[in-house]
Amino acid sequence: MKRKNKIFRKVIIVLAVLALLTGCAGQEPEAEDTRTPTDDNLIVVGVSQEGSESVWRTANTRSVKETLTKENGYFLIFKNARQKQENQIKAIRSFIQQDVDYIVLAPVTETGWDTVLKEAKDADIPVIIVDRMIDVSDDSLYTAWVGSNFKMEGQKACEWLNAYAEAKGMKEVNIAHIQGTIGASAQIGRTEGLEEAAKEYGWNIVAQQTGEFTQAKGQEVMESMLKQHDNINVVYCENDNEAFGAIDAIEAAGKTVGPDGDILVMSFDTTNAGLTDTLSGKIICDTECNPLHGPRVEEIIKKLEDGKDVDKKAYVEEEMFAYDDTVKSVKVDDKDYDVTKITQEILDKRAY
Repeated sequence: MKRKNKIFRKVIIVLAVLALLTGCAGQEPEAEDTRTPTDDNLIVVGVSQEGSESVWRTANTRSVKETLTKENGYFLIFKNARQKQENQIKAIRSFIQQDVDYIVLAPVTETGWDTVLKEAKDADIPVIIVDRMIDVSDDSLYTAWVGSNFKMEGQKACEWLNAYAEAKGMKEVNIAHIQGTIGASAQIGRTEGLEEAAKEYGWNIVAQQTGEFTQAKGQEVMESMLKQHDNINVVYCENDNEAFGAIDAIEAAGKTVGPDGDILVMSFDTTNAGLTDTLSGKIICDTECNPLHGPRVEEIIKKLEDGKDVDKKAYVEEEMFAYDDTVKSVKVDDKDYDVTKITQEILDKRAY
């Protein structure tokens, strides 16, 4: 698909200023900046990011921003929705009004997109979905999706837990489940993975509540769960930030985490801070959710610019990391996945 020849008008855009984070969810402060695409050869991309609730999300935003630069031939219009779908719908409509070439959407939730994406389709603007999937009545409302197989992530993590529990002779597995934002694809997939495994292996999910993918909420939820249940020996957190909060709550309650502690904490994301906690054993196993979507988005845009077909779905490559090598690999759907024992050398080479 060749980019349409357009006459650009001035737009006021809000660019997020990324702050350096040290292991906790941060908000991206924003500064207004008036810019115009002075070169008509620039490809104009409107990006609606769902929020900045976690270190993973910050890495995801950084990947897109560092890829879709003026130097690489793009004019980026970035909008942070602050985890509100209504803000994303408003942003998409502003992108349509500005007649952008492409829309990139990292959706807050799966549903509620049909009307606004129909408007984008009618305007002949390709929409690329990243991270979470959407549930629409007509798949032609979006051009492509880039992200993770969230249920597979959950299945891999649970196969690791089952193998680890057997190797360590754990007689009971009593799980506190801190879910992500309810309705998000990551929450749905990772929850399904756990609930199916719990049924298969006879695990007891003693408590289940959303931590909204944030450290503060993860800590709050964990504090409540510990007061209500004294038999928790595994915490299944659906992202690293929730895990950080859960660990703080566990330690504040006088309990210990880790392979020789009272509670094993499992997580998803494999951010630098998450893997640092995995190296120390505070997080026993961390399953990757690769946030570096920028290059894959650009690959799709380039193919569309050249009039080539693109895959409807593109999964990113992901790994698993654990504190030790008790479990060296797991099998899901007859495929083996390696589990890597985290080391400082591996950590130092990570891109996020």
